[in-house]
Amino acid sequence: MSEAPDPAEERAPTRIRTDVLTPWAAQAMLGLLDRDPRGIAEGDALPLGWHWLYFRHPCRGSRLARDGHEVRGDFMPDVDLPRRMWAGGTLRSLHPVSLGEAARLRSKILTVTEKRGRSGRLVFVTVGHTVLQGDRRCVEEEQVIVYRGSAPPSAASSAGTGGDGAAGRESGGRASPAPEWSETFLPTTVTLFQFSALTYNGHRIHYDHPYVTQEEGYPGLLVHGPLTALLLLDAAQRHSPRPVRQFRYRALAPLFVDQPIVLVGQAAPAPAAESGPRKERVVQALGPSGEVAMGGWVS
Repeated sequence: MSEAPDPAEERAPTRIRTDVLTPWAAQAMLGLLDRDPRGIAEGDALPLGWHWLYFRHPCRGSRLARDGHEVRGDFMPDVDLPRRMWAGGTLRSLHPVSLGEAARLRSKILTVTEKRGRSGRLVFVTVGHTVLQGDRRCVEEEQVIVYRGSAPPSAASSAGTGGDGAAGRESGGRASPAPEWSETFLPTTVTLFQFSALTYNGHRIHYDHPYVTQEEGYPGLLVHGPLTALLLLDAAQRHSPRPVRQFRYRALAPLFVDQPIVLVGQAAPAPAAESGPRKERVVQALGPSGEVAMGGWVS
């Protein structure tokens, strides 16, 4: 006998968006990465995570909050905390997403969890996404957004984006020794503008210097959490002999414009009881002082 559905889960907001995945956005992303935009075309498989460039929808100016995001309460819950950050998530590839074809993005609020950290109250919202083409489930994703209270400049400039340092303690907060590969990416103001435009992201922390420094207390424009995740995933894929099927990541600390991001990767340490090659690999995005700003695992 099947279990009865959870009434709370049944009431959870669900949203479906449709789009034709024309190559232009993916080609523009290649250009942002300083690669030939002609490297991807109709009929090719969309790289894992790049569905973030699609399924955008217009929003009336009167429906935007002060931070530039769409007002809460329609789909995202009406959390009464001002600062929103992308905290982490998981991406799983089930079937290639084909460019040039129509697709659907089905989204649902999975959990809303309140915690208290060193900087005060935190609310974590986990959103589940599924990308479908026809009857095929192509990508499954869990995305975690954290809402935080206001913070003075000294606190905001050092606070991690992924939940008050809890994730930083899990990873140790420092880069793993002797990475197998390493490369550097410099995010400029143009980079942040282009990625905001590609993802239809109006969050002012990525382009409005007076707002991010005077109202949110950061020392400069912040690099998008999803951009950092895509940089890690792209680098991991290029250094892997096989396609990446799963990517887990967690944001630990902010990254800022005009400061180089070092991307590193290596095999995950094997438990003492195991032998042979590891299927999972550790990837990290390092800030200018060598701190781990985002930690991830690919398999």
